[in-house]
Amino acid sequence: MEIRFDQVRYSYPSGVEAVQGISLTIPSGERLAIVGQNGAGKTTLVRHLNGIFRPSHGSVHIGDWITDGRQIADLSERVGYVFQNPDEQLFARTVREDVAFGPKNLGLAGAEQDSAVAEALALTGLTDQADVHPHHLSLSERKRVAIAAVLAMRTPIVVLDEPTTGQDEFGVRMVAEITQSLARDGRTVIAITHDMDFCAENFERVVVMAQGQIRADGTPADVFTRFDDLERAAVEPPQLMRLAHELGWQERPVNVEGFVATLASQGHATS
Repeated sequence: MEIRFDQVRYSYPSGVEAVQGISLTIPSGERLAIVGQNGAGKTTLVRHLNGIFRPSHGSVHIGDWITDGRQIADLSERVGYVFQNPDEQLFARTVREDVAFGPKNLGLAGAEQDSAVAEALALTGLTDQADVHPHHLSLSERKRVAIAAVLAMRTPIVVLDEPTTGQDEFGVRMVAEITQSLARDGRTVIAITHDMDFCAENFERVVVMAQGQIRADGTPADVFTRFDDLERAAVEPPQLMRLAHELGWQERPVNVEGFVATLASQGHATS
């Protein structure tokens, strides 16, 4: 289900234009990370996908739908949105009830609903907390409840807003595994993130935004070597790429495996 932003502009009532004429196509099944400093327009842009915002100019296409004229309830059938603050999404008395809410609203019932909920709880490591009140959990666990609630809806598009913020090491690994699992299922994953290491290791495409515009768009290996564009957007490359740069390497590995392989090849080159 392809996503297309066509010359999208959005202005807040204050007159601030947060999105300035963005055109962007996201093929079905792609893993895309959107990065940039606070106020770059990342969240404003992506919230057009679930109908929270409507373009002041231009159009947003989700498959064969144009979002204008579609209710938020309609769009939720195609786009699952995990908010940065999980407490904006969680309201039920148990984790299980929170996770079941979305599938129930989409018409799932009986064994199909139970299966969707159980699968989402297992993917997020929350099966043992299913009957616990969400607000008795840690922030890291509550964020995973919010993710589970969206996973259970089985939407073809999943948006993760700052998924690693507040996560411990276990939680970050869990989110990475979920991202990879969604990709294997052919679902589109869009993440808004300040975590460049998580971004480089788990996403095949990176869009850099600044002042409501796209400044760079490409693979992590490509985008994170555009130092001028990154500096203008106040974005630092992932730590391994910065280290490789300081070491004077031509290669810019984006993950530990790549760094170790490059290190080995550098050793052979100097021996």
